[in-house]
Amino acid sequence: MGESVTEAVVGQWLKKPGEAVGADEVVVTLETDKVAVDVPAEQAGVLASIQQQEGATVHVGDVLAILDTSAEPVAVADAQSAPAVAAAPPPAQGAPAATIAGNGASAARSTPPATPVAQRLAAEKAIDLAQVAGTGPRGRVTRDDVAAYIGSAAPPAQAPAPPAPAQAPAAQAPALAVTPAGLEERIRMTRRRQTIARRLVEAQHTAAMLTTFNEIDMSAVMEVRKRRRDSFKERHGVGLGFMSFFTKAVIGALKAFPYLNAEIQGDEIVVKRYYHIGIAVGVEEGLVVPVLRDADRKSFAQIEREIADMAARARQNKLTLAELQGSTFTITNGGIFGSLLSTPILNTPEVGILGMHKIEERPIALNGQVVIRPMMYVALSYDHRIVDGSEAVRFLVRVKELIEDPEALLLEG
Repeated sequence: MGESVTEAVVGQWLKKPGEAVGADEVVVTLETDKVAVDVPAEQAGVLASIQQQEGATVHVGDVLAILDTSAEPVAVADAQSAPAVAAAPPPAQGAPAATIAGNGASAARSTPPATPVAQRLAAEKAIDLAQVAGTGPRGRVTRDDVAAYIGSAAPPAQAPAPPAPAQAPAAQAPALAVTPAGLEERIRMTRRRQTIARRLVEAQHTAAMLTTFNEIDMSAVMEVRKRRRDSFKERHGVGLGFMSFFTKAVIGALKAFPYLNAEIQGDEIVVKRYYHIGIAVGVEEGLVVPVLRDADRKSFAQIEREIADMAARARQNKLTLAELQGSTFTITNGGIFGSLLSTPILNTPEVGILGMHKIEERPIALNGQVVIRPMMYVALSYDHRIVDGSEAVRFLVRVKELIEDPEALLLEG
């Protein structure tokens, strides 16, 4: 799964002991630091036993399951008369016999697919996932679906408690900070969430991070999008969004201020003359940053098409590790969630990250008059060890100039 991946967490078993498995059929999913990986069977056979249960941490070389390529699966109709898989080796000590019960098999097949987080939450709350409506891709049940189901379920009826015997009034004791039962839940952090937590803390501990802000008048870009939106989509099959404009503007600014497209390695500064732009995408289990490689060589249409494709596959856990590695600068857009202003954290070992925010109409002074314009706050977080404050401010001003003047963006981006 890549040289940097040394361990993973077993996510979901898609097959049970005793079930037939086809060649290249996915048997289990693994959660790594960045992506969910499907593990297929190398040959056809019968799943004899599972060696690692869901939620277990596994390392390179560990055995996940035993596949018997010489056995035949037991037909569902004959499950009662033939409880064991024919010709299957005896199960490991302590493991259940490899059997298929008719009712159990049909129930397993009728259970909708669910994310590993949703499965763990459902198991903790003893909830049948078949009763939960999925809103994820292809009807997949998400954690939010399970939480909504829990919130809508009526609490079980309880017998009234017997009346307490009358007692003489006593002096009121100080209240104790006791949390009522059932108002807390413990959810195991996924491998991805653990990695995000570690890397964010690491970035703040290892970099001299500082943030500078500016605001951009989005009138010119919005006017171009309004005029070109229909013809652009008709020609290229993809919408013309703001990300392509900002990607081009960032590249133009990086060419003017190359230290923001660098990293620190020991006592050296490695300045990169290529532009692999990371695009932060929010998914159910955390943030992922797929990489738009050689973005300076791509057209607006290519940028929009690749970003749309990577975002869709990120939400379906279909990105590869290679697509998440090697970025030189990152752009994150909190504005799609309504964020007006924020301080983005560096995606180490990068030394710069640009934060976009919500566009709001605000009154500004222009040529001695107060006018209403669509404005966006932008934030640049940078590593002060190699990027000076004046350089960071001028970088952000350059991004502002290019966005506010699309002609310059086309020439210099």
